[in-house]
Amino acid sequence: MSEKQIFIFGAGYSGKAFARANIGAATIFGTTRSPEKFETLRQAGIAPLLFDGAMTDEIDDILGKTTHLLISVAPEEAGDPVLNAARKTIAQMPALEWIGYLSTVGVYGNYDGAWVDETAECRPVSKRSVMRVAAEQDWLQLGTDIGRPVAILRLSGIYGPGRNALVNLENGTARRLVKPDQVFNRIHCDDIAGALWQLINGNTGGIFNVTDDLPAPPQDVVAYAASLMGIEPPPEIPFDAAQLSPMARSFYGENKRVGNAAIKATGYRFRFPDYRAAFDHMWASGGWRDGEARSPMKR
Repeated sequence: MSEKQIFIFGAGYSGKAFARANIGAATIFGTTRSPEKFETLRQAGIAPLLFDGAMTDEIDDILGKTTHLLISVAPEEAGDPVLNAARKTIAQMPALEWIGYLSTVGVYGNYDGAWVDETAECRPVSKRSVMRVAAEQDWLQLGTDIGRPVAILRLSGIYGPGRNALVNLENGTARRLVKPDQVFNRIHCDDIAGALWQLINGNTGGIFNVTDDLPAPPQDVVAYAASLMGIEPPPEIPFDAAQLSPMARSFYGENKRVGNAAIKATGYRFRFPDYRAAFDHMWASGGWRDGEARSPMKR
């Protein structure tokens, strides 16, 4: 088998976690919109490139040798920015074996707490999730057109080093919002990395929910993190009384339990099947502060 060359459009938190987990296993290139981020990409094992919606000769050359293409760029009203800039180039990539697209479980919309799997109807609520559904379809269509497998990874709330309730408790931003019967799934960035490698290794296409086994109320996660730290959790705040941004409030308008049988059927086994296992590990290892502290809902 020839060496894998992986190209990541939008090498953010998830892309860097993937690269760190697979240093030495492949040559990995990744884009950012900011030259200031080049060094953090290099530290993760990614050769950095600049991409802000326009192709360059350098990117063209590298795509010519790329075997596995990963897209982690949010769609825009005008469509998927990578497809808009590079559809023709991607369609003609001579070494391309597989395409992966990082999406979100937000495409399912609200199911009032019921379980959903990959066969569930997508009925997105927010505009950003409507655009995600369209982008998923565009990438799947491209795969059909060029005869390459496309894997759509629908991710739940991403957390990991630098992005978790332990960090939020330490810096004073943790809140325990309580909306009756509300649950969310989550996914540790190491399991995004592991699921991606599983799909890349098999050149496996399809739609996969990459999410943990334990949808849980968000206030429970904060309380569990506080118990590990040996501190009192912040007081509970009724959802209706909370001051929230429109985006934050919109997340609470979608309530579902997301199943993950499809990715498990590929043979993947989750390193952190629930938030307790992940927090236990992060706290015991002391690695919870590393990484980038950002909202656990942003990619």
